Amino acid sequence: MDWPPATDDRLREWARRYARTVDVDAALDAVSWEVSARAKRRAGACIHDPETGAVTIRLAARAAERFSREAFEAVVRHELIHAWEYQQFGEAGHGRRFRKQADRLNVETTCPTFSVPRLRLYCTAAGCDWSAERHRASAVVTDPEDRRCGACGARYEVEHVASGETWRTSAGYRGARDRIEDW
Repeated sequence: MDWPPATDDRLREWARRYARTVDVDAALDAVSWEVSARAKRRAGACIHDPETGAVTIRLAARAAERFSREAFEAVVRHELIHAWEYQQFGEAGHGRRFRKQADRLNVETTCPTFSVPRLRLYCTAAGCDWSAERHRASAVVTDPEDRRCGACGARYEVEHVASGETWRTSAGYRGARDRIEDW
């Protein structure tokens, strides 16, 4: 099959077929597959309904268009680990159990994003290289003075990637938001 699949139906079918080649103990017949045309960041997601136990793997059509086939195969393997966790344990995460399977299946513990982040957070402490990417103006972006670096606990600065504008306070955020035309 050519990459990327030309339609959502073909992507779903490709993912189902590829999943059958992955050495994971998930009950694949019980997994539903969806393709999202709206997803803007996450290449994949595994959704669990705790009431019914249903597991759905949702793949982003845009990610399939932007990733190589090999990179998208890794996304499917990543989500299959979550499906297995939900089916076996009723919960899933990126803890020790996930990492053990991820190492075995040669996948990262985080599912890759496929869009450029709108915002970046940087630690202000000398010697600390912590940073984080954000796509939306959540509380960590709009009220940075109330939060701290994820590695060392120091203050951090927020940068609007496209404009290079930065801020460290909620007032700084409001000013930047007013000045940046293409938010």
